[in-house]
Amino acid sequence: MTTRMLCRWARLFPRCSQAATASARLQTSTVHQTEPLCLMSLFWTRPSARHLCQSNELARMEETAYDQTQLVRLVEKAATPEEVLQLWAEQGGTASDAARCLIQLNLRVMEKGREGILQDPRCKSMLDTVQSQVSSVWNGSLVGLLRALTMLGLPSDAPLLHSIQNEVLWRIRRLTYRHLAYLVDWVAFQRRRGYENEELTTSLLKQLELRWTELCESRTISILMSRASLFTPSLIDKLEDKALELAESFSAEDIRRVAFALASQNRRAVPLLRALSYHLNQKPSFELKTPLLLDIAYAYGKLNFHQTQVLQRIAAELLARLSELSSLDVTRCAKSLAFLKWLHLPLFEGFAQHYVSNSKNYSTLQVCNLLISFAKLNFQLGKGEEFYQKVHKALEGSFQNLEPFLKTDVVWSLCVLNQANPDYISSVTKYDFQKKLTGGIVDRTESYRLKLLHIFAFAQLEPLGITIESPAVLLLVPQSKVEVSTPLQSSLHTALQSLTNGRTQALRTAVKTMYGWTIDGELVVDSENKPTDLENLQAPHLPGGGGRDALPAGARRIAFVAWEFPNFCLRSKDLLGRFAMRKRHLQLAGFIVVEVPYFEWLELKSDWQKVAYLKDKLGKAVAEDMAK
Repeated sequence: MTTRMLCRWARLFPRCSQAATASARLQTSTVHQTEPLCLMSLFWTRPSARHLCQSNELARMEETAYDQTQLVRLVEKAATPEEVLQLWAEQGGTASDAARCLIQLNLRVMEKGREGILQDPRCKSMLDTVQSQVSSVWNGSLVGLLRALTMLGLPSDAPLLHSIQNEVLWRIRRLTYRHLAYLVDWVAFQRRRGYENEELTTSLLKQLELRWTELCESRTISILMSRASLFTPSLIDKLEDKALELAESFSAEDIRRVAFALASQNRRAVPLLRALSYHLNQKPSFELKTPLLLDIAYAYGKLNFHQTQVLQRIAAELLARLSELSSLDVTRCAKSLAFLKWLHLPLFEGFAQHYVSNSKNYSTLQVCNLLISFAKLNFQLGKGEEFYQKVHKALEGSFQNLEPFLKTDVVWSLCVLNQANPDYISSVTKYDFQKKLTGGIVDRTESYRLKLLHIFAFAQLEPLGITIESPAVLLLVPQSKVEVSTPLQSSLHTALQSLTNGRTQALRTAVKTMYGWTIDGELVVDSENKPTDLENLQAPHLPGGGGRDALPAGARRIAFVAWEFPNFCLRSKDLLGRFAMRKRHLQLAGFIVVEVPYFEWLELKSDWQKVAYLKDKLGKAVAEDMAK
């Protein structure tokens, strides 16, 4: 009884020196009587060499035990597919050697190119050798062989591929987690081609779910996360936790893979993205290749993740490489930064200059994307005559053939940038063209209806000298949903009611104008800045035109506009293009615009402070208008 108890204690304290001493004494005292029990206790008292996060030990030992033959060593040094085939023809080898040769052959074919490689008798000899001895091929070679044969063009229903898949299925619990990751990559590739072994896929996903604690390599994590669409949500969460744990060991390429995988799955894992951003910012410049920087910018834009330090680093690196960028690189980066609402003036000026210098290399679609990006950020070129001359020239021949939604976006962007001409306006204001924008998603239709109204407003308010059809037909389109006021807007409405002493006839809130813009609060003030009744006053900005009375002498129309946080560029007090055009159009329509930005309004705690703030802003705006 004592012996059994000591053996159990030894199992519970494997790293304790007292336990080791006790087990040693137990061995000497009971060697003849309880040898099996003592051997078991000694096994448990040894420090374990494998942690939970390490790969399967048996599979790892099996792979490291493989000793490369002379043939494999020579094949790995071969430079062309012909050399690989010739070495096999001269020396031959086992099925494992044939598998390694086929893997190297695939690499050389991808590098050098070679048609009809599977028809070569020497290649057929390697395939036959693997087919006859598939059970003797080592695990790593077996997994790599699947992708190699697929890339070489072997049909998915070939007997050899079925044999290899069956062999992998039998050994799947002996494969390392790294091999499982490569196998997932191959399964995803086969799915895209329309082929799938359901039994193998099910077993593979089950093993990945059960053995996730063995994951300890950054490369494996990046491969698995790029195939996250195959996994259950619980496994994806575990992969993200592992990526966060091992983020420090990621290379720049691993960071790109993980960020791109998160973007493709639309998973905004903020803690992981912050960790990736920190470690990416520590990488030296030679690791940050241009495609990598563009992919990071795309991923951040897709996930709407703002990290100023990384964006500054991307801008600094790309500024030094502007001459090396292609037209696709420029438009792609500009579009990503526009999604992030981040305007870096030197970089965007460099983009504009790149287009001026290389306009012949830009397609019409790339020119359109560049214009849309500039307009979204309200990037106004200081000396843009040459830039816009080339833009108008590039659009001359292909503008009429653009897809209707894209054409509307381009004209709207030119209106934001104040570069639209009558030809552009007239092409999208015709009733026949407007009908092409109806149907489909309700929110999208409503968005383009508003853009058309903005274009009409540009034509009416800007001195273009053209006559356009009435936009009344557009105003009959019903709203897609009931708009809910933001906290800032609601608070502003309440303060304006206090400012007018509760006189509803002297105040309009949430005013929808015929220009497509909404005024958060509208007042008409007399010469002493006191609100007057506006029910009977003419209102040309309203669809119905308002009342019959003309505006009294000395009276002024006031438009209160609330600027929310999303209305500004990132880390800036500069308005985005849409809202800058809103302010410009309201001013051209005869309003004195009183701006109420969120960063000023949030500092006001009491109601009387807010009313006093509005009075002060109103007085200053009227004084500035009088000074003009």
